Amino acid sequence: MKLTARTDIAAPIGFAYASLADHSAWEREAVRRGADIERPADMPLTGVGAGWRVRFRFRGRLRKVVLRIDELVPDERIAVSFEGQAMSGTSVMELMALSPGRTRLRVMLDVKPKTITARLFINTLRLAKGRVTARLEARLAQLATRIQDRYIRSRAASARD
Repeated sequence: MKLTARTDIAAPIGFAYASLADHSAWEREAVRRGADIERPADMPLTGVGAGWRVRFRFRGRLRKVVLRIDELVPDERIAVSFEGQAMSGTSVMELMALSPGRTRLRVMLDVKPKTITARLFINTLRLAKGRVTARLEARLAQLATRIQDRYIRSRAASARD
C-alpha cells in the first residue's frame, strides 16, 4: 500500500533537513511515546546504514521493527526502510525549497505485508484510504509545526546573542 502526503514548513530547507535528520530527537520522541529503542552494534551510529531496533505496542501486541537509513541527500531527501515480523516497507521524505524561508515536505510511505494477517490489515486500510491519508497529513502538519516552532526559537535565541 502506498501513501503520500505533503505539507509546507515556514523554515529554510537547511533547517528543515537538519531537523528531520536529527536522530537523537527522533529517538527521544519515540521513547516519550512508549517505544523501546536499541542501537544494534553491527550498524553505524549515523549516516547511511544507521539503524535502530524498535519495540512498541500497537493494537495490544508488542511489535518489533528494525529501521535502517537507506539514503541521505543533504537538503533533498531521506529514505528509511523498515522490517518487521509481519510487514516491511520504505518511507521517503523529500524536501523542496519554495522560497528562502519556506520548504515543502513530501512523505511517501510504501508498506508491504508479509503474512496473511498483515495482508488483511492492509486491505482494511485500503478501504479507508481517505481517512488514513487524512491522518497522515494531520501528523505531517504537526511535524511541520514543531519544526517551525524550533526555527522561531532558534532565530529568537540568535537575535538575543
